[in-house]
Amino acid sequence: MKDLTKGNPYKLIVLFALPVFLGCVFQQLYSMADTVIVGNTVNAAAFTGVGLTGPISFLILGFVNGLTAGFGVRIAQRFGAGDEDGVRRAVAISFLLCIGMTVLVTALAVPLTAPLLRLIKTPEEYFEYARSYLVIIFCGIGATVFYNMTAGILRAIGDSRSPLYFLVAAAVLNVGLDFAFIVGLKMHYHGAALATVISQLLSGAACLAFMLIRYPMLRLKKSDWKWDGKIVGGHIAVGLPMALQFSITAIGCIFQQTALNGLPESSLGAATAYVAASKIDNLANQTFNALGTAMATYAGQNSGAGRMDRVRKGVVAGMVYVLGASALGVAFCLGLFRPLMGLFLNAEIDPDVKLYYDDIMRYGFRYLLFQSCDYVFLGTIFIFRNSLQGIGKSVITTFAGVAELIGRALTSFVFVRFWGFAGFCLSNPIAWVAADVFLVITYAVVMRGRKKNTKGKGEAEEVSDASASAAA
Repeated sequence: MKDLTKGNPYKLIVLFALPVFLGCVFQQLYSMADTVIVGNTVNAAAFTGVGLTGPISFLILGFVNGLTAGFGVRIAQRFGAGDEDGVRRAVAISFLLCIGMTVLVTALAVPLTAPLLRLIKTPEEYFEYARSYLVIIFCGIGATVFYNMTAGILRAIGDSRSPLYFLVAAAVLNVGLDFAFIVGLKMHYHGAALATVISQLLSGAACLAFMLIRYPMLRLKKSDWKWDGKIVGGHIAVGLPMALQFSITAIGCIFQQTALNGLPESSLGAATAYVAASKIDNLANQTFNALGTAMATYAGQNSGAGRMDRVRKGVVAGMVYVLGASALGVAFCLGLFRPLMGLFLNAEIDPDVKLYYDDIMRYGFRYLLFQSCDYVFLGTIFIFRNSLQGIGKSVITTFAGVAELIGRALTSFVFVRFWGFAGFCLSNPIAWVAADVFLVITYAVVMRGRKKNTKGKGEAEEVSDASASAAA
């Protein structure tokens, strides 16, 4: 367990974020493993079909991830307040809500898979690959919820290292299962989806077992499972807006995907280029995801302890790290572009890749150039949005998602029409800037309102913070 209410914010945030970052990277790597192995053992159509599932997968899985993240914020707030009974009850209610959410979302997502793929104009040559892959992933939603919730509980009490270890093990297992299912058992892209579900399920089980063994305060009592409308309401009040935030963002991504699928260039390699380049992009921006997770827990604990002065210092520290991470992201994407793209494309087994290889590389580089050079705007979203969510303002942050949605919709239906693939590449940066404007202004207004209420307490505890930093 780690108390983030005492000590140097710069040190606390980076030490908390580092294991989360490594975990995010491994999560991306075992997600990439599916597409790398499919792209090198099946064909480019299967690779592209699996890759084009991203926006729809994000729509469904992003919703459940947002809910579990919101439940984690509530647990962090109880932990920051020193309320062990409250922590256990918050954990129990989280599990009960997750069970209900899994049943409901699975029942809706599986039958909607094909209609959603039709809605985004998925090209016919990729359709069946995408549909089959998504059905298996959605049938395994429970595994995703299970891992995210158990890992979120550990992070809420300040343990960001243990989920990393289990995620690394899951990544290794996923790659092994990929080869076993895809190459050994000839299950092709179906095997990739099944490997992902099994890996997440086992990782969640390991997190749960470790949680119960290592942290006695998380061993739930019979009384903790009692349904409490007030606690449930608090969980939903934080979790639902965070879930909607993800879903609204995903709708914007669906607009993007629809615009891309409608481009005439898609038949000449643009779709394949986007799938490959977006994998590199996702890997590069995991630093911001990790910083956002750290800020949500940091702000949650300090808000629960009444230390809003420390929340402000944490936001400043987070933005300093965003500037450095943005520069590294540009170097990673552009400097390693060719070898990374080569991981996904095998011209030896697929004549289409060989025929359009130069076009694919050109589109891929253009996409990464636009994304990476604007990473600072993406990082700003994570710092301010997650900090606001951590202090209980998750409803407000939903409107930042609306701003992103408007930005992506305008560029997808206007810019793409006139500028083609270049307009598509502009859609994310414009959406990020739109969200930043809203979030920064909202943060300033919220924190100004709380400044007077916490100033006295913050000054009184400044000496203890300095002592804790020196001891650390």
